[in-house]
Amino acid sequence: MHLVRWSPSAGRIAVLTLTATVPATLAAGPVAAHGGVPLDPPSAYVLLLGWSFEPLVLLPLLAALVGWWRLVRVVDREHPDRPVPALQRWAFPAGLLAIAVALLSGVAAYDTTLFSVHMGQHLLLSMVAPPLLALGAPITQLLRAAPSSSRMGWILPALHSRPARILGHPVIAWLVFSAVMWGTHFSPLFDQSLEDPLVHDLEHGLFLGAGLLFWWPVVGLDPAPHRMKHPARLLYLFLQMPQNSFLAMAILFAGAPLYPHYASLGSPYGISALADQQVAAGLMWFVGDVLFLVALLAVLAGWMRSEDRGSAAADRRADPERAAIRGREAALRRRRDGESEAQPGTGEVSNSR
Repeated sequence: MHLVRWSPSAGRIAVLTLTATVPATLAAGPVAAHGGVPLDPPSAYVLLLGWSFEPLVLLPLLAALVGWWRLVRVVDREHPDRPVPALQRWAFPAGLLAIAVALLSGVAAYDTTLFSVHMGQHLLLSMVAPPLLALGAPITQLLRAAPSSSRMGWILPALHSRPARILGHPVIAWLVFSAVMWGTHFSPLFDQSLEDPLVHDLEHGLFLGAGLLFWWPVVGLDPAPHRMKHPARLLYLFLQMPQNSFLAMAILFAGAPLYPHYASLGSPYGISALADQQVAAGLMWFVGDVLFLVALLAVLAGWMRSEDRGSAAADRRADPERAAIRGREAALRRRRDGESEAQPGTGEVSNSR
């Protein structure tokens, strides 16, 4: 048994890994998000390479990334026979990258100018980054790296606390995700977020936070007070998918721009606010449904792998019983063979007499 060398600094960095992602969205700088209408129209080059470096966003993401790699190194060192799997090792940094693309790339420069770009930002924060972060299984890695005193003293009590049980309940997570998606798009909050940087940052936090609550039970790699079986996960996703489609259709078939902010800009790049709104709705409908279908297929594949592992485990448990049955059958055959050989000999002796 190896004792984990868990220094206070390592503990702080590991905890920062789990907590820096949501604050990063709340710290999105007003310059990038509310700096007026960019002169140049959005292009693939600008959206992908037009990065800004807002310290209040960049520094927490870098801290989370450094803390993650340190946590992975501790787990690999202390459990060389069971290191962090490659998928989990790289999924968490990929989730941080998705947040960075949403908040620091050229996407952030156009989110208050074009609703379609803003929609892409929301999809990254609610449906791309959260499942990737959950695939890293950060709570599991933290439990594997922490000493027993930390696990029993505060990590496990926090996981089983009343707030964690309530927020982690799949029904609550499903309802929160639906409420955030509908409430932000069909309330004054959305238009206010386009005018007020603080409200905009709050909206980012809502999308990421609701996404984390929703996707964590679907991935199901980390321990949780309420753990869904694979059929329940499929139903959980299947029931949420129409919510995304209906919301997209409600936006798509609106007869006028829903948000006065975008309407007030006119047609900055030759596209009207209504046409841009329809493009945004199409993105939500198509990309959202594709992501849900991918998640459904992934859960189905995980269910099949789980069934295969269960069958293999059942076979291993049954092997001793099968061996015992075969042994009894062999003993019975030997006894029968011995009796059949003895019977002719007994008859010859009787005849000689």
